[in-house]
Amino acid sequence: MILLFDIGNTHTHIGLANAQRVVRQINIPTLTWLGGSAPGLVEKFVGRSKIAGAALCSVVPRVTPRVKRAILKLYEVDALELTPATIAVVGIHYPKPESIGPDRLANAVAAGHHFGAPVVVVDFGTAVTFDVVDARGDYVGGIIAPGLAAMTDYLHEKTALLPKIRIREVDAVVGKNTEQAMLIGAVHGYRGLVRELIGELKRELKAKNLPVVATGGYARLMAAKLPEITAVHPGLTLEGLRLVWAKRA
Repeated sequence: MILLFDIGNTHTHIGLANAQRVVRQINIPTLTWLGGSAPGLVEKFVGRSKIAGAALCSVVPRVTPRVKRAILKLYEVDALELTPATIAVVGIHYPKPESIGPDRLANAVAAGHHFGAPVVVVDFGTAVTFDVVDARGDYVGGIIAPGLAAMTDYLHEKTALLPKIRIREVDAVVGKNTEQAMLIGAVHGYRGLVRELIGELKRELKAKNLPVVATGGYARLMAAKLPEITAVHPGLTLEGLRLVWAKRA
């Protein structure tokens, strides 16, 4: 089995994969790596599975070496870290490849493999990111916007009267209370943002039928009323890591 780590700002997504797919996964708070409890959580998750290798991508540099050390200590394998220098399964046509978030590259690898090219990935995480693979199969860039929770949490933190809310579906168009009004702005507003940007990307790529893959924590919620999104794949980043490891040089 291959052990996979997608280290994000809020959560670390951990997967176990065989040669065909990611067979199971869990999420743990990324802060547990700094507190010291994460290795025990990993060991419990893996159980008796025999680990033949590991791959990771990280947007939290201070956590990355802790994860690598834990993998080496627990399973005596060196983890392959996905970077623009180690990726070999997608071309990169971008001025400063080292500035690309490695999770975004993993998404591009998985989307291109499963849905062809051109393709767009929309990742609804702490930030909402769009990643673009062109018709040649090259990663060419993307778009970054604040995430849904980041936006609503900011409103709560910076205003005296706006509450902290839980993001969920809302049917109303005109809010009848503060929470409902915030949900409409977040959920309906972000669907409008996504719809508009997908339209722009279709024109830029000259692709009438453009596969758009949603991933991340709010992917299913946002895709439910967005026909422009053609597939939802919550484990897309881990799948990209699996493919990178499988096709490593």
